[in-house]
Amino acid sequence: MMIRPASPADANAIWGVLEPTIRAGETYTLPRDMGREQALAYWFAPEQTVFVAEQDGEVIGTYYLRANQKGGGSHVANCGYMTAAGAMGRGVATSMCEHSLEYARSRGFLAMQFNIVVGSNRPAVHLWEKLGFATVGRLPNAFQHPRLGYVDALVMYRTL
Repeated sequence: MMIRPASPADANAIWGVLEPTIRAGETYTLPRDMGREQALAYWFAPEQTVFVAEQDGEVIGTYYLRANQKGGGSHVANCGYMTAAGAMGRGVATSMCEHSLEYARSRGFLAMQFNIVVGSNRPAVHLWEKLGFATVGRLPNAFQHPRLGYVDALVMYRTL
């Protein structure tokens, strides 16, 4: 697997990764009916650096990295990750997170924070914990899951 900076030529492949996750509505606070152009504008926002995970010429994951806050909070990074449905369980998210931690460190960030990890997304919570993130906050019923109703969201953090 190779992780590389995304380019505009990756837009269709990235949309292919984003759309099923957005439509499912189980892990991101994005509208389930969000359209392609709006989703790509969100993912490729000017303040974000976007990467793709590629295997055998196929984009199987993508992530963005940005400062979590401006000004006095700009030393803490924030990321969003999505893995292609057909690539789940193959270590894509692990590789992307490890890459993002190293990339953030190389850019001078001192920590990384995930602002809203859906508590019912046990695979993600387990992975982030395995990679050194601690739950530093719990937001009761902060996420409306399409099947489970209101579930807690976690704030997760680790130093770099």
